[in-house]
Amino acid sequence: MIRTLLVANRGEIACRVFRTCRELGITPVAVHSDADAGALHVRTALAAGGAAVRLPGTASAQTYLRADLLVAAALSAGADAVHPGYGFLSESAEFARAVAAAGLTWVGPPPDAIEAMASKTRAKELMGLAPFDPAKAVEADLPLLVKAAAGGGGRGMRVVRDLAALDAALASASAEAAAAFGDGAVFVEPYVEGGRHVEVQVLSDTHGDVWTLGTRDCSLQRRHQKVVEEAPAPGLAAEVETSLADTAVRAARSIGYVGAGTVEFLLAPDGRAQFLEMNTRLQVEHPVTEAVYGVDLVALQLRVAEGAPLPPDPPRPSGHAVEARLYAEDPAADFTPQTGTLHRLTLATAPAAGGEAPALRLDTGYAAGDTVTPYYDALLAKVVAHAPTRAEAVRLLATALHGARVHGPTTNRDLLVRSLRHEEFARAEMTTAFYDRHLAELTRQPDETAGAAPLQLAALAAALADAAARHRAAGAVLPARFGGWRNVPSQAQAKAYRVEPGGAEVEVRYRLTRDGVRADDLPGVRVLAAAPDRVVLEVAGVARAFDVAAYAPGPAGGHQVHVDSPHGSYALRPLSRFPDPRADTPAGSLLAPMPGTVVRLADGLAPGQSVRQGQPLLWLEAMKMEHKVTAPASGVLTALHAAPGRQVEVGALLAVVEEAHDRPDEQPQEQPQEQPQDQEGPPP
Repeated sequence: MIRTLLVANRGEIACRVFRTCRELGITPVAVHSDADAGALHVRTALAAGGAAVRLPGTASAQTYLRADLLVAAALSAGADAVHPGYGFLSESAEFARAVAAAGLTWVGPPPDAIEAMASKTRAKELMGLAPFDPAKAVEADLPLLVKAAAGGGGRGMRVVRDLAALDAALASASAEAAAAFGDGAVFVEPYVEGGRHVEVQVLSDTHGDVWTLGTRDCSLQRRHQKVVEEAPAPGLAAEVETSLADTAVRAARSIGYVGAGTVEFLLAPDGRAQFLEMNTRLQVEHPVTEAVYGVDLVALQLRVAEGAPLPPDPPRPSGHAVEARLYAEDPAADFTPQTGTLHRLTLATAPAAGGEAPALRLDTGYAAGDTVTPYYDALLAKVVAHAPTRAEAVRLLATALHGARVHGPTTNRDLLVRSLRHEEFARAEMTTAFYDRHLAELTRQPDETAGAAPLQLAALAAALADAAARHRAAGAVLPARFGGWRNVPSQAQAKAYRVEPGGAEVEVRYRLTRDGVRADDLPGVRVLAAAPDRVVLEVAGVARAFDVAAYAPGPAGGHQVHVDSPHGSYALRPLSRFPDPRADTPAGSLLAPMPGTVVRLADGLAPGQSVRQGQPLLWLEAMKMEHKVTAPASGVLTALHAAPGRQVEVGALLAVVEEAHDRPDEQPQEQPQEQPQDQEGPPP
């Protein structure tokens, strides 16, 4: 029997496993890097009477990817079993062997099974699929997909549409895979356009039983990483479901698989299923299967690891479940990761019990006040809705996300809501190219120019809440309509804000009169109530509440105000009347878009080199992903401050590009008319 369990992971999945430990009476043990010393998974383990073991350092390669440190941590804390979670070393046969060699129980498949399937190239060979030779690639083979042989989560993946870019894609994917998984091996396969990503959950015990627990659709992906998943996969013909399940069972039996795993497929537009890989671990999206089948997959993993058989028959499915991954990132800026303090994360509706009734589930590794760092994955939380039908589950999830209070770094929350409400998703006609087709429209900012636009109303609410807070601090009571403040109209009060993300600026003006508040730029808007945390505004006879939360400046940024209303949510930063000294940077400055580590520079990059706008200059590694940083303009690189291995904060000066038309020695000279003029200049 397992009595003390170490989870060789962090964040949301560690908290998830600890929840099952609490229910089963198992003592939890957490591990943490220096950056995670105060993280929620550490606090959770300690609060349950368990232990936490430090892994010195911050980078994954120094901490969560060190099998020797993890085994030593388990032994020092008195653990008798290790659960790998997902990511990091969860698909490392060497780690599984090291755990077993130390006399500990490995909560996962046998090392030989991991070895057979963890490498995607070996898995394809095992399934009778011939590998693709990139050296023999021709134009007719395009597009191609470069993939990491180890790991998953979209890391180490590149789509290649030009043969000239293949070598660079191989090098970039290999570097990213090595940073994320400790293995830089990559391979190439044809890229199927317009397919669906469908997978089958399997669960096997040591007595020869293999369960399949239905299908999942994971087609909504960005950067080849899943964003929205659901179970069962909608619209599959019965014969397709049977074929996928049979293939999954055959794959599991062929390698003597034990524990929870997932067999993934790509369904082509013509309905053909292409085997992708077998993930020999628990999947991020496992909660949708748990909701539909009413099981705890982690509890079943532990039961199997203890040698117990699975129940005689697998449970029957009920209803439909949809999961959305909430990331700290800016989808409108190429999904740039975001960092900072997470002030608040709550759903609009509290999680309810399962069964046939609609239910919400929130899995997260963060709590209010925690810091989102640049060192690991940008996943903040997973929100899961379960209901009798797909339409009900989708509506429940979209409503819960729309009304959630997510205060802190920019997230993909609005993208998730718009995706769930998109007609293509509602009709279950989505493919893996969904965001290729729709990202621009889904991230477009609404038109705020006409009438009492939501942004202006949110800014007015923020300004009035601030005024109410200042009056309360002074010991004054702010009447609902501000009546009686003055016997004569006051001078106009002005407040300006910058919207995040996007950087748009909005200014509101209001004045206090004997009849209440009058917004100079919003005729017809009445203020029905104003308090530091809530303002009620009436527009055209319709009253709506605006919840306002202001957060004081901290290490990760300045004063931030969040306004949540039925119109939507806005993050605002008050603009000072004084100029920002940080704005005094040289023209052509290339600033770090995020905190991270410089992993490499473009070949031959040096001051004095001519560059063109959009040309890749360097790559930053943040949250286990590589991010390309390009030249802000065409011209000459006059300064280079970045170097491989250098850690930078957001806004750090990386390089300076002097635009060609600004250089005194490159001004166009007067020439005879018959000589052609140099038409090259700055891009429009």
